[in-house]
Amino acid sequence: MGGWVYIMTNKPDGILYTGVTSNLSRRVHEHREGLIPGFTKRYGLKTLVWYTHFDDIRQAIQHETNMKHWSRAWKVQAIHKMNVYWNDLYETIG
Repeated sequence: MGGWVYIMTNKPDGILYTGVTSNLSRRVHEHREGLIPGFTKRYGLKTLVWYTHFDDIRQAIQHETNMKHWSRAWKVQAIHKMNVYWNDLYETIG
């Protein structure tokens, strides 16, 4: 089973949240609707700005763990490579 690593924010250059899931569309929908209590709901992180897919969920979990140790600058650089204007990518994941 595959997995996704993703970054949510509340605005361009705002607060960042890095997560991992096996179903990106469902999980981002949950963040956007505030269905799960926690960090993303508390800070209004509803905009998907970056994501990547792995064929194996274990690889995705490892990558997310590694990213949690990255500096903010590295995360911002990854976002800029994929999404320079910090657009909401939710509609692109179909």
